[in-house]
Amino acid sequence: MRVKQLSTVILILISFSGMGQNIVVDDVYNFWNAFDKVVQEKDSVKQVRLMKTLYIDKGTPGLDGIMRARRYTAEEYVYAINHYPRFWKSIRKNTLKARQFSNEIQMGIKQLKQIYPDLKPATIYFEIGILRTGGTTIDGMLLIGSEISMADKTTVTEEFDKRYPHLKSHFNTNPINEVVFLNVHEYIHTQQKETIGHTLLAQTLIEGAAEFLAELALNKPSPNPQIAFGYKNEEKIKAAYEKEVFSPNIYNWIWNSADNPFGMRDLGYFVGYAICKKYYDEAVDKKYAVKKIIELDYNNESSLVEFVNASNYFTQPVATYKALFEKERPKVSGIKEFGNGNEGVNSGNQLFTLMFSEEMNPDFRNFELGPLGEDYLLRITNVHGFSEDNKSFTFEATTQPDQRYQILVNFGFRSKKGYPLVPYLIDFKTQK
Repeated sequence: MRVKQLSTVILILISFSGMGQNIVVDDVYNFWNAFDKVVQEKDSVKQVRLMKTLYIDKGTPGLDGIMRARRYTAEEYVYAINHYPRFWKSIRKNTLKARQFSNEIQMGIKQLKQIYPDLKPATIYFEIGILRTGGTTIDGMLLIGSEISMADKTTVTEEFDKRYPHLKSHFNTNPINEVVFLNVHEYIHTQQKETIGHTLLAQTLIEGAAEFLAELALNKPSPNPQIAFGYKNEEKIKAAYEKEVFSPNIYNWIWNSADNPFGMRDLGYFVGYAICKKYYDEAVDKKYAVKKIIELDYNNESSLVEFVNASNYFTQPVATYKALFEKERPKVSGIKEFGNGNEGVNSGNQLFTLMFSEEMNPDFRNFELGPLGEDYLLRITNVHGFSEDNKSFTFEATTQPDQRYQILVNFGFRSKKGYPLVPYLIDFKTQK
């Protein structure tokens, strides 16, 4: 370890021997230096300027990465500082303990290399974010959100609004005690081909692989409650999951809240963990199994299906679940007022009524840009909502003459049975 004083900034770089690993904690110290100046300043404009100059502008590549990954802004940092003073006071001491875990993290990564000799080096950055990630990866960097991952049961959460309903229960598990496990889990993500899956199954395997292999490398059970809970309720969870295997909507299972039929968040982690464990347990060549799990192209559907089928986790071939899923998805049968694709639609203020193939859940809807982008976007001016039978949805939009318009009715719409809509592109042109 070397410590170098640069004016008021303490630069600390911990180097791992053997693999050239680095743990960088500069941004934690820069944050608290900026924090102290911000709380002394009463002018909000000056507070934002201080956060930019003392924290963001001095940031490491890791700070830039976590801000891009979670879309943090200087204004949001200032808001959090001003609205959660007791939280910041309670977490400060813990966030400054990153150096104390360096040897344990180093040993954990060495243990990971023992089961996966092809492990590539990656830099670990301890960051202070704004409560949206305890750990993530981007551009091959491992980013730890210290304000979450270094918390414990004494961390104050009473000031939080409804955006962070899960943090109190998470902090009560003393996540600071599992920083090494978290680092190994996230380190595995830096080795994978992708960290964002195109379907629920792909994202499930990406997260489950990291969870299982961290457990395997460290030779200790996962500290996350989803795993033990999952095995106690496995048949019910599996039956529910099988209906959504190929859904593009992952949020019923990953990065969700505990407000679901099981009362446990992130159960996709368990399903992915269980598939990987079953694959590993049945493999004759364990080292090859580890290599396969890490290097799998999760977004290559044929490779993904082959891997999951080889695990023998599900009772039927994966293709069966895909066929059943696609069959159950609701569709838009048309637009009541005109035929989609029409090139002679009247301009001006107009109603648009989407007609669905079956009853929909009125709590869910989702529109996005069409392939031609924002310049052609049909901008909704007023929402009437679902019909009484929930089989149609009406909104208003104002259009100009001789203009092409698009808007994508996307899979955020769900049927009453919970299946995501087959995306439907509204695409038309108005009269001259």
